[in-house]
Amino acid sequence: MIDTKLLREKILDLAIRGKLVPQDPNDEPASVLLKKIREQKKQMVKEGKLKAKDIKNDTVIFKGDDNLHYEQFADGTVKCIEDEIPFQLPKGWAWSRLETITSVITDYVANGSFASLKENVKTYKEKNYALFVRTVDFANNFQKDLSYIDKESYDFLEKSKLFGGELMLSNIGASIGKVFKVPYFDIPMSLAPNSIILRFFDDITSDYFEFVFKSFVGQNYLQYLSGGAAMPKFNKTDLRAMIVPLAPLNEQNRMVISTKNCFSIVDEIETSQTGLSNIISVVKSKILDLAIRGQLVPQDPNDEPASVLLERIRAEKEELIKAGKIKRDKKESVIFKGDDNSYYEKVGNEVTCIDGEMLFEIPQGWCYTRLSSISEIIMGSSPNGTSINRNGNGMEFHQGKICFTDKIIGHSISFTDKSVKLAKENSLLLCVRAPVGEVNITDRCVCIGRGLAAISPLSKMQTEFLFYWLQSFKKVLLQKATGSTFVAITADTVKNICIPLPPLEEQNRICKAIDKIFVVLDIIEQSLN
Repeated sequence: MIDTKLLREKILDLAIRGKLVPQDPNDEPASVLLKKIREQKKQMVKEGKLKAKDIKNDTVIFKGDDNLHYEQFADGTVKCIEDEIPFQLPKGWAWSRLETITSVITDYVANGSFASLKENVKTYKEKNYALFVRTVDFANNFQKDLSYIDKESYDFLEKSKLFGGELMLSNIGASIGKVFKVPYFDIPMSLAPNSIILRFFDDITSDYFEFVFKSFVGQNYLQYLSGGAAMPKFNKTDLRAMIVPLAPLNEQNRMVISTKNCFSIVDEIETSQTGLSNIISVVKSKILDLAIRGQLVPQDPNDEPASVLLERIRAEKEELIKAGKIKRDKKESVIFKGDDNSYYEKVGNEVTCIDGEMLFEIPQGWCYTRLSSISEIIMGSSPNGTSINRNGNGMEFHQGKICFTDKIIGHSISFTDKSVKLAKENSLLLCVRAPVGEVNITDRCVCIGRGLAAISPLSKMQTEFLFYWLQSFKKVLLQKATGSTFVAITADTVKNICIPLPPLEEQNRICKAIDKIFVVLDIIEQSLN
């Protein structure tokens, strides 16, 4: 199957390198465009539309006689910045700091007394309400659940006013990297929190820079700015320093048209593939469902029952407690079936009927147990101070699903040299913050931030079986998530996940059967190439 996501990325890569459309020697060079912008900004300072401080950091990037890139600052000093240049540009193009070619880079300006009107207000014009533009509004095309602010708050948020055509970047959490173009509405608009707006001069198309930010250059830079924090976030000051490739204005327009045409073709390819992709996705979900119900492979009466495995795990935990390696769980759980055929749970001296938690009947030899009873669970934490670095020193650090793959987690570019929570080799890494429920396996020790929990199986438990189980359990975890700005699940939610546990030998057979079937399904998808 054609990877349309990768295809779009390749189109954007060619576009921002000047390889999607031919250069025209008659185009006015980008260096001339940059000079016009600098002159225009100086004039705006004279007219009071900009302050002198707004242009004090503007610089000029140029190539020296030695073919290296240099940057000239306002005070006349020059610095070699060759190590900051991602790639070579075509003739007529130029590199520039983002700050130099924008008239506004700002975020939401808070007002202590501000409150948005959550309901849809049809009479906002009569009441002088302004539309409060959030990133979530783009997903539903501004058709429902809009928020508004009153005139007093709108007038206060002077720098956050929107007029249409600006680029809006989400700058916090899992939505970092999303880029939107603000639509033109015949109503006042203002920027909501957790976003940054970029307003370009009339000479520059925001469509072009929308593609720049969606390309690998933009996405990598935004992830670099936000990587390593407990809650990923970047600010407008760091964003201003971004180096961007600037094409001649006429080529920008040609590139935008060509890119959109290419994307239209990709959309057609994607539509033709969607039917089969959906079928394969449904089949994979059904395979997982059969597996965790004990219906994918036959039971073997000679298998050691799961209850014996649980007893062995409890004995192993006692040894670890005696050795001081783990603490005793004061809420240690034992789940059993009563004489009335109902399920009960004993915690301490208290016994409770938990029939309501049982998802389905399990085969003979299986048993239900809590995730905390068969594994060591560690919730991630924030690094101390400025302990995150990207020079490869220290312990590899992961915050969320940025490096997740189909199964084995990829390598992070962030490291920490101070003590944070450590996930053991062969642990499951579960996203406990948006996107809740995503799971991967780590084949090495890594440090984890607050967005992850590490689940380390005990007594030779099949990590891969728990991986497939948690994949099938994702929807239930999402239902248990709470929060408005960022949904999350708690440590207790993770620990109390109820697992249908097969005998160890059957766990192995289940995993082999899933892998074998998934390989065939993947080959079917790839055969469409």
